[in-house]
Amino acid sequence: MARRIIADSAIWIDHLGKGDAELAAQLKRRRILLHPMIIGEVALGSIARRRIVLEELQALPQAAPASHAEVMAMIEWLGLFDCGIGYVDAHLLTAPRAAGPDNPVSLWTRDKRLRAQAERLGVAADLD
Repeated sequence: MARRIIADSAIWIDHLGKGDAELAAQLKRRRILLHPMIIGEVALGSIARRRIVLEELQALPQAAPASHAEVMAMIEWLGLFDCGIGYVDAHLLTAPRAAGPDNPVSLWTRDKRLRAQAERLGVAADLD
């Protein structure tokens, strides 16, 4: 099975604002999973065609969100504290691990700190 990809909110915001050819290509290949936290972050922004865009995002395949307890455990277990990432980032880093080895998932981000942690954990998508 081809590795699925979670694109972070900055990738989506870039795509919704000016278009991102790589995200469009990955969407066409049906490799993109959307994390509910990303939908929430996009919903907080100023987006054109708001209702339509949010409905389309909701219709995409979704990554299973981890519970608060699962993310808190991963923060400790994976050493995600004191590295400059936020709680939503911790959720995004937890998702590929929670998907399991039979359902490989990567995280695509341009954020330097989040990317460093994704690389350390072996879940970084190499798309940029």
